[in-house]
Amino acid sequence: MTAALMYEPGDVRVEQVDIPAIGPGDLLVKVAACGVCGSDIPRMNFSGAYRYPLICGHEFSGHVVDAGGSVSGFSQGDLVSVPPLLPCRRCASCTAGNFSLCENYDYFGSRRDGAYAQYVDVPADNALLMPRGLDPRAAAMIDPSAIALHAVLKTNLTEGKRVGVLGAGPIGLFAVQWAKIFGAGEVLALDVNEQKAQMARDAGADLTATSAEEALDQAGRGFDVIIETAGVPPTIALAPNLAARHGAAAFIGIPHSPVELDKATFSAFLRREISLHGSWNSFSAPFPGSEWTDSAARLADGSLRWEFMITHELGLEAVPLTMKQLADRSIFSSKVLFLPNAN
Repeated sequence: MTAALMYEPGDVRVEQVDIPAIGPGDLLVKVAACGVCGSDIPRMNFSGAYRYPLICGHEFSGHVVDAGGSVSGFSQGDLVSVPPLLPCRRCASCTAGNFSLCENYDYFGSRRDGAYAQYVDVPADNALLMPRGLDPRAAAMIDPSAIALHAVLKTNLTEGKRVGVLGAGPIGLFAVQWAKIFGAGEVLALDVNEQKAQMARDAGADLTATSAEEALDQAGRGFDVIIETAGVPPTIALAPNLAARHGAAAFIGIPHSPVELDKATFSAFLRREISLHGSWNSFSAPFPGSEWTDSAARLADGSLRWEFMITHELGLEAVPLTMKQLADRSIFSSKVLFLPNAN
């Protein structure tokens, strides 16, 4: 099969490799679509992974082509989406149902081979059967939707609340939509890129801003809920300043440089009694959780919009150059999808 192998950060080669052999509890999945996660960009360009060579890519869907002897419940041709974290199911976190906090997990695309390839070996426990008729590209976008929902659930968002979403990449765009589904009275989306701010309006944001100053001007007495998705120090530090009294902020984005809160920001956090929540991955019990099943259902019935986010649909041969372009920001992108088996 064709796959994009990372030999070290910045050295990604498209090569022919063996189709993976599957075990008795596994499925062989023919990849329909694999999205680029924001974490793939540093991983493949400078931060690296756990072993080499490695096939990256973890936001994926595909069709079942073969099943191990002990697998039941799947048929050839079934469309599945694949939660990328493989929990050990034995540690204290797993037994409590907190699979996102598994202490001995495996992970597609960073610890084991992922889906920038034509086929993937998937443990049947990590394959989620998709609703009939769902577009495979939508099925590959469940992961960012589930991540957004996992964070929203941390905040106990209720009807009529004001919500600020920082960052309008795919996770932020799904967060805007989930906020609306939960009955938010008003949603602000902040992104420094005007094209992404427009995408947030397309997602249903009532207000948009392209600078911290503009966001603060629109905050009034503050937002009851903040969802931080950008993972850059300025937006992380901005979150407490945008929050209302007794507001809640959930942080999804992963920073790659130090985050500092100045005295005024820390004072806002203290004096307004703001709750700050870390949000990691997207899983709950029973695995993979309502974040995944609700996302699949909402994508299938049309109440979550997804197609407007896609800016690129590419073959595997484009992986090496595209990853470099995403790192140096020489192309505009929102959701980039690789279609490994497209003709």
